[in-house]
Amino acid sequence: MSSELAQPVIDTHVIVRDGDKILFSQRSGYGRNRWHMPSGKLDRGEELTTGAARELAEETGLEVDPKNLRLVQVVHHHQDAKMDRLGFFFEATEWTGEVVNREPAKCLALQWFTVHELPDDVIEYPEAGLLGYLNDSGPLVEHNWQ
Repeated sequence: MSSELAQPVIDTHVIVRDGDKILFSQRSGYGRNRWHMPSGKLDRGEELTTGAARELAEETGLEVDPKNLRLVQVVHHHQDAKMDRLGFFFEATEWTGEVVNREPAKCLALQWFTVHELPDDVIEYPEAGLLGYLNDSGPLVEHNWQ
């Protein structure tokens, strides 16, 4: 009996945290006008923390040393019948640079929100990882599985 091996897309998400504030990105393409944290797909042959730091710099201009990223959540997300995703959520509390929208074609705005007043329209997949982290509900969330 043969079974098909899973080939999920691997995503990195960075929860940039300054005290009780978290940096969010408002999307202009996928999830238009909705919010999520800086994120992106891991490149083949790239370490998770290196990919997360790269995506953060590409989107926001913030530079973080990959060794200073702390893994805080993993989300196994069922997107649809053809695609599953593994999302690795890292917390960044130390960085250099100023927040700049480096991808205006993909991002309408970058904005800080407090953990007490998160935006209402966060995309569900990254929201699952964020809430798992904020609620300290364990290291893994399985999202959108029937």
